[in-house]
Amino acid sequence: MVGVRGISAPYIYVCTRMRVRKAKLIPREEYQRMLNMGLAEITRVIGETEYKQEIDELGTTFKGIDLIEVALSWNLAKEYQKIQEITPGNLKEFTRAYLRRWDIQNVLTILRGKMQGAKTGKIKEILVPAGSLDTTALDRLLGEDNPERIVEALKGHRMYPVIAREYPVAKDSGSFSRMENELFKQFYSELIAGAESGIKGGNLFLDFIRLDIDVKNLKTLFRLRADGFEEDAREMYISGGALSATDFSNLNLIKNQGEFIDALKGLYRQKSLLSFLDEIKDEKTIRDAEIRLTRVQLEQMERMSKRNPISIHPILVYLEKKKYEVFNLRALARGKESRLPSEKIVDYLVM
Repeated sequence: MVGVRGISAPYIYVCTRMRVRKAKLIPREEYQRMLNMGLAEITRVIGETEYKQEIDELGTTFKGIDLIEVALSWNLAKEYQKIQEITPGNLKEFTRAYLRRWDIQNVLTILRGKMQGAKTGKIKEILVPAGSLDTTALDRLLGEDNPERIVEALKGHRMYPVIAREYPVAKDSGSFSRMENELFKQFYSELIAGAESGIKGGNLFLDFIRLDIDVKNLKTLFRLRADGFEEDAREMYISGGALSATDFSNLNLIKNQGEFIDALKGLYRQKSLLSFLDEIKDEKTIRDAEIRLTRVQLEQMERMSKRNPISIHPILVYLEKKKYEVFNLRALARGKESRLPSEKIVDYLVM
């Protein structure tokens, strides 16, 4: 069956469903209300939303912050899996490829947890089996005795060559940041290759990937500035966005914040990014810059989605907004658990 302008009905259906799902996400004013609540009240409110089934099912096993953590992870994984099931044709291929980013996050969470001696149950609570590694595969990794055995258990997976190469460095330094960066380089390289392979709709998927890379490189630059990193930064650079490796390296060497922002403005043409750069010219904290950058990315994605309403864009917008809903609820719960003041917690929310 074919719909408007030759677009198949399944494509129209799934993009419409994404907009319906997006409309059900928690609005800004509800977060503002939850900032004035305690943890028990926040749990009750979450249990009245799309997370009700998970809160009810897990309520007899978990309490407090643990209940919220597990319920959020379960809900996010189930939602992402459902979207992969209902998405047709090329849209399914793009969606599955994009969700492989969760393989990186899950494996790094397991490796970090094992290295730090965390309990298996606590590690499992925050895993989101939405990528190519399903619950069974992640449980197998969790069952391994040490990080070395986890690395070996990944043999045959597309991530294995990078993980095997980078693990000795991570073990010696105690940090997985370089491994994470190398895995994302591989991830984006594969996404770009897929988008440029001639598959229908690949050009729109590519637009989204390039925006994602731009934001990731900018966040890395702000982190490097905060850390006072003055060495050659090119190994932290991810190719495929607006910046070249030379631009990235040169920007990291600029000491003055105003000059750094002006140099960035000369390299970008997107109005939303330019406005963001003006706003943060005198910004003090890396956290503020990262949160604002994420908001800019989501706004830009919304504009792309409105321009291309029957495409991969509405799906990716929903995937990202759903992710940040979970991110916000988790930040709220953890902040309340740690007795942080509301004005401090709000700085961590993407609204």
